[in-house]
Amino acid sequence: MGRADARRARQRGARRATKSGGIRRLFTWKKLLGTFFGLCLLGMGTFVALYVYVDVPEGNAQAKLQSNVYKYPDGSVLARTGKVNREIVGLAQVPKEVQRTFVAAENKSFYTDKGIDIKGTARGLINTVSGKGKQGGSTITQQYVKNYYLDQDQTVSRKLKELVISLKVDQQKSKEDILAGYINTSYYGRGAYGIQAAAQAYYDKDAKDLDVDEGAYLAALLQAPSQYDWAVASPTGRRLVKERWNYVLNNMVEEHWLDAGTRQGLKFPVPQDPKPADGLTGQKGYIVSAARAMVQKQEHLSDAQFDAGGWTITVNIDKKKQKQLENSVKARLTSKLDTKDRRVDKDVQAGAVSVNPKTGAVVALYGGTGLTEHWTSNATRRDYQPASTFKPIILAAALDQEAQTQDGRPITANTRYDGNSRRPVVGSDIAFAPPNEDEADYGQVTVQTAMNKSINSVFAQMGVDVHMDNVMQTAGKLGMDVEGLPVVPAQTLGSMGASPMEMAGIYATLDNHGRKVTPQIVKSASRQGGTPIELPDPIGEQVISRQAADSVTSVLTGVVDDGTARASVRDAQGRGGQQVAGKTGTSDNNKSAWFTGYTPKLVTSVGLFGEAAETHKGADGKQIQKGSQVSLKGTAGGGRVNGGGFPAEIWADYTFHVMGEPSTFDLDTDMGAAVTPPPSSTSPDPSEQPSESTPPSEPSSEPPSSEPPTESAPPSSPPPSTPSGGESSEPPPTDPDPSTSIGAPLVPGDGRGNNRN
Repeated sequence: MGRADARRARQRGARRATKSGGIRRLFTWKKLLGTFFGLCLLGMGTFVALYVYVDVPEGNAQAKLQSNVYKYPDGSVLARTGKVNREIVGLAQVPKEVQRTFVAAENKSFYTDKGIDIKGTARGLINTVSGKGKQGGSTITQQYVKNYYLDQDQTVSRKLKELVISLKVDQQKSKEDILAGYINTSYYGRGAYGIQAAAQAYYDKDAKDLDVDEGAYLAALLQAPSQYDWAVASPTGRRLVKERWNYVLNNMVEEHWLDAGTRQGLKFPVPQDPKPADGLTGQKGYIVSAARAMVQKQEHLSDAQFDAGGWTITVNIDKKKQKQLENSVKARLTSKLDTKDRRVDKDVQAGAVSVNPKTGAVVALYGGTGLTEHWTSNATRRDYQPASTFKPIILAAALDQEAQTQDGRPITANTRYDGNSRRPVVGSDIAFAPPNEDEADYGQVTVQTAMNKSINSVFAQMGVDVHMDNVMQTAGKLGMDVEGLPVVPAQTLGSMGASPMEMAGIYATLDNHGRKVTPQIVKSASRQGGTPIELPDPIGEQVISRQAADSVTSVLTGVVDDGTARASVRDAQGRGGQQVAGKTGTSDNNKSAWFTGYTPKLVTSVGLFGEAAETHKGADGKQIQKGSQVSLKGTAGGGRVNGGGFPAEIWADYTFHVMGEPSTFDLDTDMGAAVTPPPSSTSPDPSEQPSESTPPSEPSSEPPSSEPPTESAPPSSPPPSTPSGGESSEPPPTDPDPSTSIGAPLVPGDGRGNNRN
């Protein structure tokens, strides 16, 4: 190599040495260490700033949402309502070993850590920034913070906030509160949020009843709820969830939370298949609606306040009775309707309420075809007339007030009245002469016979004799909403509005010997497991005398055994000697038909209502709007629908299936059919079902109801020529000569109602 080559080599070496020395001078270990500590200090400063700046926020609204849970008396779930299927439970309601399954699955150091996992969080941040996936590595506290205070986004800023808030939450809350929050806010699949909903969804039990093996499965689920749901999991998913289940239990043994011998004996608890959501189909919707209304009224809650959730409401509904009532409506009515070929059959609505007269509990309720199909509950609607089912109230007022006829005779079951149709009432400032069904004239009859045959003219006069203000006052005391109703003789025909719930309460009060019974559908209600709210006592004070109530009951046994309910109830299958009292009712133009009856143990009111299912033209060519009140005549291919028909048949089929051993009334009275049978009389053929009519002849006030009445009130003071609706009947019976029967002497008259009685 020549001198030139050597010189060039030396120059190249010098350049390399200069470059290497420059790099060493730039990246010395002191500079690198200083940079590292600087970054650490910057990070610490940033974290301190975040710690000072970031406060623990309010829990997010979604995490606070709960369902409202409705239960039967036996504890089983009737329905759940709300946007989120969650029922928050306290940690005390979760067995200790089940609590620990979640700690063993997610965060074994939970009870001793400070609420965060630095390594796991750092790993999650690096993976998020580098795009390797959204990864957590969080403690139970961090997961609780994410569920309750933040959201599910996996951004860097959100992870840093999670870290700060977790530290603060760990300082401010106990480990028990944090664990309770975690298991109540986590999602378990099957639409279930929280351990209580999950326990119901997977094992059909409450969280308090979970076993440790079931708890371990629910804890394992949280890693991948959809993948690990046994009912829909792939073979791989089933294998993985079993592995995680074993992992949870083994960790519990390792932490000395579970005995090794017990662990060996545990088998994988295969969960039940998913069930349809507890919705509001069928009668559930009507029951839930009535229970909700009662709680809201009692607690003065708005819809928004109630819908925030957290309520556990136990209803008084008896499962067996409820099922039988539904079956009876189907067997005796809906199975006979042809809604395709008979237009009138589309318009038939049924409602019923059954009450225990000793406790006031509503044990069964029928509101219609289903809440999602017919939003108005026929069990609680008040826009149809109760018709002749009001007549016992008039008699109750007469007996309780010890009222007298116009000529001074005490009113009893054996007092005689003129029962001729269109008999003008005597002693009223308002002219009133109501027709009887089919314009039937009955002549002189006892009150017992008048009740049996539902004779309008007799009870119109009785109402005037008692004084209508006394009648309406008694109706109010018995449980009818009479506020704002006009005090006029036409009310004796039941021309006001009333619901099956209302009528069941009135008759339950009679059954309960005059002590007030208010039907109550809610047994208990509490929010978030708190103290049950105070509910009103369904059994109130004595509102009419026992003698008056028992006498009315005694008289009403005659309606069943020798009156308008005879054909459907007296000889019904399954009666077996059961004593029954009750009253039928058929309203003006056959728009409603009723039977409200009772035994010593059960009171049930059944109503049928004509409601236009769609807008159409009537027989007269006039437009009938959907929802309007229409006639029931022609239902199921028959004629007029009387209270002694479908309603009484439903009542009998239901009552005689659920009543238990036959019983008799314990009556403190010396009058009425249950004590002294009414005098024999010439009656129509027993195969002919008596009927009744209650066309009002004065306006009634518009009753409060779930839907407003669809028609105007009946015209005031109809002229004498106004015909009574209905079909023809055989000649009416008359009682024998008064000299041969029990009763007060008659006041002479002309036989057409001009006598004063």
